Amino acid sequence: MDAQTFEDTALPYVLMKPDGFEPGAGFPLIILMHGRGSSMYDLAGFSSALDGKGYVYAFPNAPYRMNFRPGMSGFSWITGQQGVEDPPEGSPPANDLLHAFVNEVIEEVGAEPGRVVLGGFSQGGGMTLRYGLLHPETFAGLVVLSGAFRNRDDIEAALPARRDQQIFITHGTNDQVLAIEHGRETRDFLVNAGYSPAYNEYDMAHEISHSVVRDLVSWLHEALPPKV
Repeated sequence: MDAQTFEDTALPYVLMKPDGFEPGAGFPLIILMHGRGSSMYDLAGFSSALDGKGYVYAFPNAPYRMNFRPGMSGFSWITGQQGVEDPPEGSPPANDLLHAFVNEVIEEVGAEPGRVVLGGFSQGGGMTLRYGLLHPETFAGLVVLSGAFRNRDDIEAALPARRDQQIFITHGTNDQVLAIEHGRETRDFLVNAGYSPAYNEYDMAHEISHSVVRDLVSWLHEALPPKV
C-alpha cells in the first residue's frame, strides 16, 4: 500500500491507499483512531493486516499533545488528564475537529457517505462511540477495540432514531487498563438502546491480538464489502 501524510488539515492523518486507488473509484473508507499517548502512525501498519487491496484507510492524529517525560510525547483525544497539554483558548473541541477531518478525508478519497467505517483502539474506541453513533448516515459500521464510553449519559439523549448501525466490539478478559467490565457495560448499554453489537471477548490484555484481526476482517467484509 502507498502511504501519504497530510498535515495542513483539521487533524493530521496518514492515508493508506491500495494499488490502483483513484479518488471516487469506489473504494470503501476505513478510519481508525489510535489510543491515548500514541499517534497517527501507531495503527497505520494495521491496514495491510486487515485488507490491503479492497479499502482505503485513514489514521487521524489526536489533537492534544501528551508528555510522558523529557523527550517522550504522544497525543490524546481528551483533555484534563495527567500529562495532556491544555489547548489554546478558543480551540475547537475534539469532536468538532474530528467532524471536520471526516468531511475532509471523505472528499479527498471520493468516498460515499454510508460507505465508511469508523473505529479505534482504547481511547480511540471511546471516540468512535461518542462521535460515530451520532452519524449513522455517514458510518455503515463502528469498530471499538478495547474501548468504552467515557460518559454514557452525555450521549444517551442525543442518540438518533436510527439504531441499525453495525457495531463490532472486542475486549480482553485480562485487560488491566480498561477492565473487562467496561466492555460488558458498553455492550449492555448498546443493547438496551436498541442496537445489536457483535461483542467478542478474548483471552488477552489491552491489545489487538491475531484473533481480533481475524474476526474483524470477517465482520468488515460483511458490514462493508471491499472493492473487488
